[in-house]
Amino acid sequence: MNLENDTYLRALAGEPVEHTPVWIMRQAGRYLPEYREIRKQAGDFMTMCQNPELACEVTMQPLRRYPLDAAIIFSDILTIPDAMGLGLHFVQGEGPKFTSPVRTDEQIRKLNVPVIEETLQYVMDAISVTRKTIAGKVPLIGFSGSPWTLATYMVEGGSSKDFSIVKRMLFDAPKTAHTLLDVLARSVTEYLNAQVEAGAQALMIFDTWGGVLNPSMYREFSVRYMQQIVAGLKRTHDGRTIPVTLFTKGAGHRLVELKAAQPDAVGVDWTLDLSTARTLMGPDVGLQGNVDPCLLYASHDVIRDQVRETLGQVSGRHVFNLGHGVKPDMDPERVGTLIDAVHEYSRQSATA
Repeated sequence: MNLENDTYLRALAGEPVEHTPVWIMRQAGRYLPEYREIRKQAGDFMTMCQNPELACEVTMQPLRRYPLDAAIIFSDILTIPDAMGLGLHFVQGEGPKFTSPVRTDEQIRKLNVPVIEETLQYVMDAISVTRKTIAGKVPLIGFSGSPWTLATYMVEGGSSKDFSIVKRMLFDAPKTAHTLLDVLARSVTEYLNAQVEAGAQALMIFDTWGGVLNPSMYREFSVRYMQQIVAGLKRTHDGRTIPVTLFTKGAGHRLVELKAAQPDAVGVDWTLDLSTARTLMGPDVGLQGNVDPCLLYASHDVIRDQVRETLGQVSGRHVFNLGHGVKPDMDPERVGTLIDAVHEYSRQSATA
């Protein structure tokens, strides 16, 4: 199927584009009143994720509001641990929790790569339904959490402020940690390849908590396993290249470490200028980012000024995005201002 708007894919491939493509992390989410209405009808978050029609509807909502250049399937990074039977549930005000965290070598050795067709088919069905619904308007991105990020939730039993339990494992029982990360890397590889077969046209791996590791541990316990995944991914499907973007939050100063994993693009948070990121990564790796999400609390004029400044820092292989996700209390109109400004200013630069 030909795409009406393939700007996102062309930018990642280093091809000429008429404007800088833009999509936004958590663009389908709680800041949209239409999302909140669907959430109310569904009753809980995982019901939305596990219902392909609802997941499709939520994925489509921001596309109806904004001229975005890509969609990302509505799902959650913790689907794989949930499929492993750890009892994922969400507590109001506290986020995700696991009934059965894994902390011993014995517990971890019992984990197996989930059988996609038995435990995660709902994600594939959501991708298939959404591809049909998008009808070639823009590309659809599939995603997963990184092995390290998934491991933090699985060992800690949920969100954490200091990651003391999982870090203790890295220091005291590194072999156990590697066993866990290896089964997660194999799981993520199969999961993302299944997403490509279902219709995902690009992939992203969210290494949300890689930034909490020291440099050597980041390389050993995070980058190493993302590299393993990228090496095992299907990079072409239906005659198209499937680009892969890696994003580590809070590790801008170690961005160059991600080159070892050989991604097509890297996400950049707001702690590093895009010009510096380009110097570190060279011309052949795409950049995604990198405005501080809190900019969306500012006035429309300030948003536009910041967009112009950010676009001026980089050219070629750039996908505009926030440095992390949209927050629940942000104004949808300001999100629209940001997207329109990206298109307007980047078109001006392209024709200058």
